[in-house]
Amino acid sequence: MNASRIAPLALYQEVAERLRERIFSHELPPGTWVDEQALAEQYGISRTPLREALKVLASEGLVTLKPRRGCYVTEISERDLDEVFSVMSMLEGECARASTEHASKADLERLQAIHVDLEKAAAANDINGFFEANQAFHHAIQEIADNRWLLHVIEDLRKVIKLSRHHSLFSEGRLEQSLAEHRGILDALLARDPAAAEARMREHIRSGRQALARIAKTRAA
Repeated sequence: MNASRIAPLALYQEVAERLRERIFSHELPPGTWVDEQALAEQYGISRTPLREALKVLASEGLVTLKPRRGCYVTEISERDLDEVFSVMSMLEGECARASTEHASKADLERLQAIHVDLEKAAAANDINGFFEANQAFHHAIQEIADNRWLLHVIEDLRKVIKLSRHHSLFSEGRLEQSLAEHRGILDALLARDPAAAEARMREHIRSGRQALARIAKTRAA
């Protein structure tokens, strides 16, 4: 018997990725009803792979399937953000702690190089550039921690946070504050101080949540 052939990337996975990008860019804002028929026609596919894609996004918390009402882009509340950031602070704190034990000299040099990008972006007031370097810094720490389950859960929670209509770096003074927090985290990692690395990372995540709350409060006023 011939071995079964490996199929190329399933159609529904490609559809899920396209919808994921539209949700993260807020082209499909939170609370939006997902018009399955219109999307199927737009993508030139049947509704079967589209529904499979929506099941994937529902498992990630990005859409909500409501019986007899259809599918909606998930709306994330302030309470949701409080709870997600609380969990994130614990998980990323553990990554920072573990990284002090696992980091090689090359790993630390990599983090220092990323931090240089953070410094440059902050000096230029380049929020997008800072955000990209910030993501790279956190992801590098998660990889150095070498716990694939932690990385998996953090990535899923990051997707939920992206549903927020706001970005913490747009809060006044947050970019400078975030940069200082990254300096503190990096210093703890270079000193291989697990307690300080964990504490500073957890405080960094909490500060990000507080910045989002200030933005939401200001815009609601």
